[in-house]
Amino acid sequence: MMDSKDLEAEIHPLKNEDGKLQENLENPAKKEEHSKSTPVRSRLSGCRTAVFFLSLFICLLVVFVISFIIPCPDRPASQTWRIDYNTAVTYDFLATEDINRDKIQDVLFLYKTINGSNNVNQSCADEGFSLPCTFVAAVSGVNGSVLWERPVAQDAALVECAIPQPRDSGASSVCILMGRPGPFIAVDSFTGQTLWNHPSSLGRNASILSPLLQVPDLDADGAPDLLVLAQEGKEVNGYIYSGSTGHQIGHQGSLGVDGASGSLLHVTRAGAYYILVPCASSLCGHSVKSLYEKVTGRDSSLQSDPGWEDVLNTTAHRLLLHSSGAIHHLMNVPGKGGEDLLLVSSEACMLLDGQELTPRWTFNVAQVLRKPVLGHYKPDTLAVVIENGTGIDRQILLLDVSTGALLWSQALPGLAGDPQSASLPTADHRSAFFFWGLHELTGASPMEPRDPQHSLYLFHPTLPGIMLELANISANIVAFQVALFEPGRHAACVLLTGPASPDTPGLVSVAKHEIPDLVLSSRVVRLAKGGPDNDQAVRHRLSRLRYRSEA
Repeated sequence: MMDSKDLEAEIHPLKNEDGKLQENLENPAKKEEHSKSTPVRSRLSGCRTAVFFLSLFICLLVVFVISFIIPCPDRPASQTWRIDYNTAVTYDFLATEDINRDKIQDVLFLYKTINGSNNVNQSCADEGFSLPCTFVAAVSGVNGSVLWERPVAQDAALVECAIPQPRDSGASSVCILMGRPGPFIAVDSFTGQTLWNHPSSLGRNASILSPLLQVPDLDADGAPDLLVLAQEGKEVNGYIYSGSTGHQIGHQGSLGVDGASGSLLHVTRAGAYYILVPCASSLCGHSVKSLYEKVTGRDSSLQSDPGWEDVLNTTAHRLLLHSSGAIHHLMNVPGKGGEDLLLVSSEACMLLDGQELTPRWTFNVAQVLRKPVLGHYKPDTLAVVIENGTGIDRQILLLDVSTGALLWSQALPGLAGDPQSASLPTADHRSAFFFWGLHELTGASPMEPRDPQHSLYLFHPTLPGIMLELANISANIVAFQVALFEPGRHAACVLLTGPASPDTPGLVSVAKHEIPDLVLSSRVVRLAKGGPDNDQAVRHRLSRLRYRSEA
């Protein structure tokens, strides 16, 4: 059926047309306005399109200029390098730090020469020293060029670098050195300029014990303070110095113990700081808080630990623990609830609970001469490297830190002058381990050869039956360090060689070797049957290891 409106339009067609005509006559202004706005909108749309394409063109032009016309800055290409000093001696000290701000680690070391510095603008006499005197040198990690070097002491006793400074000091990091005898001096790590220099306040007959300890900021100047321990007579005395000015804080204070080098700063779970000192067959301790209050006569805001204080107050000689043998090494080890203690004596290696000082585990050893090294044998599982025994009987042991279980062992004859082992984290959350030993891994004679060679070996847990012999060194190795010189790019080892006796000057050399290059030219040593048959495949696999910085 038709709608009424349609029916009406069909019956009266003229009436419908008259209605449309009337509507057009009533709205002439609206139609005129619409006809005028249409060109305006068209023009606006065209402007927007033009602006869009112009912006796109400008962006593409900028990208083109940056990518193809403006050259990118040349990235420094790291090299293998070596620098020599004739008629010189050196010290067991190496440090790495980005000194020239090129994002690649540089190398700091000490040497003493009768010829003076290679830099004619610096001499021992300039700083009031006679020849020979001790220089500190900073060289580029890229090519070994000298960044700066300067005389700092007649003879060096203690040195520590990468010590932070207050923000308003103008130096972000310093190297602090104590001479023997001589000044207590701080040198800006980035420029080599002296920040402060004070005469030594230690007694004439004092024997300085290593290491130089960084303690909390006791004088509230924005920098950690420094603690020097010295054996004077039958007592160990502590000297506290400001880390920003070098001024002594208070006077000397006795720790009440007869200790040796190898002291350690330990933090209990209560947040209290204690100085731990090996005392023959005992572990001795002293609170940093009580030492500060003793030498200054002022109260300290540092925390104390009631449990530790009870133990110390009930012993006349500040004894914390009796050991089964002479204590050779102390180390802080990360634990689940804070720091634990790894104690190495002449008879055993023990992991102690960092609060209760009770053994978590004990591993019997014959003779450990070098400080243990931490690394990761399994992914994210901490392990410790123990060098057990000497000469032909030496063994390399990797122990699980959490349980003391033996993870890996290998007989590796060594020399008395071999450097400490090292480790470097890899991208698979394990570690590459570096060991020193005799040149011939098997069939070594108990008698040392006339011209002994130190061999550097690389081991990675993914190939437990293989080691790589990376290098053979016949010179006396004074210091050795493996470091990640550039995050995610390359790792290298640094060797500092020189005369064995500080009284006999000779050739001192500092050399950097790229680890991937050493791997590609290495000798594959097979420890067990099985594994890849092709030596070149082994080298290729280990040369592709990616290293990472410590977490």
